[in-house]
Amino acid sequence: MAKTIDLNSDLGESFGQWTMGDDAAILKMVSSANVACGFHAGSPAGILETLKAAKAQGVTVGAHVAYPDLVGFGRRNMDIASDELTADVIYQLGALQGLARAAGTQVRYVKPHGALYNTIAYNERQALAVIDGILAVDPQLPLVGLAGSPILALAQQKGLKTIAEAFADRAYHADGTLVSRREAGAVLHDAQQVAERMLQLITSGGLKSIEGEFTPIQVESICVHGDSPGAIAMASQIRTLLEAQGITVRSFILQA
Repeated sequence: MAKTIDLNSDLGESFGQWTMGDDAAILKMVSSANVACGFHAGSPAGILETLKAAKAQGVTVGAHVAYPDLVGFGRRNMDIASDELTADVIYQLGALQGLARAAGTQVRYVKPHGALYNTIAYNERQALAVIDGILAVDPQLPLVGLAGSPILALAQQKGLKTIAEAFADRAYHADGTLVSRREAGAVLHDAQQVAERMLQLITSGGLKSIEGEFTPIQVESICVHGDSPGAIAMASQIRTLLEAQGITVRSFILQA
């Protein structure tokens, strides 16, 4: 029986004259686009352009909410008060919803970015603040989070639908956590190797960890980073291999 999987990528991160990634190219490979909301990256005109391109390709749009950290690209940990973080999420969702409406599309899910994503995976206080922000805007918006992390169960308890995610180009520990980018071997660069790992993930329900053990990881979406060297080739290789094996690439929004 053919399986179905969502491929997502972080897009809309260019800022004015500064370009990040090739959104037009990656949008041809993925089924969902995590679009920046202006806090970690993305200028209004650039975000709007990406949204229009996503609409044209039939790609589902999600809000890539982040810490207010343009200089650090949202990758620096921040100890933000809960009410402030909730307001930040509401603000970003509202901004992207307005731009999406102008582009003829709509925001269909939420995926936190960078340090915020990693922090709320295990930090209950900040996780609840983000969840409260989503609930305040639209309780029907699913939350994308790290597969196996506590935030998924927490969000479900609060009434949100959740989507478990894995990262195509990242190594995993035997306990299912991501290997820190500061460690050797944390980021994978061989497109064929990455594609074969993603095929194994879908067909076998897990991956070989950096310790050499098979690690079960149940996912509904796979993130293909669009800003790393060789990103387009990697995304293309993943999609080509999956489809050759009878696996359909489709947004999780359309799989219900």
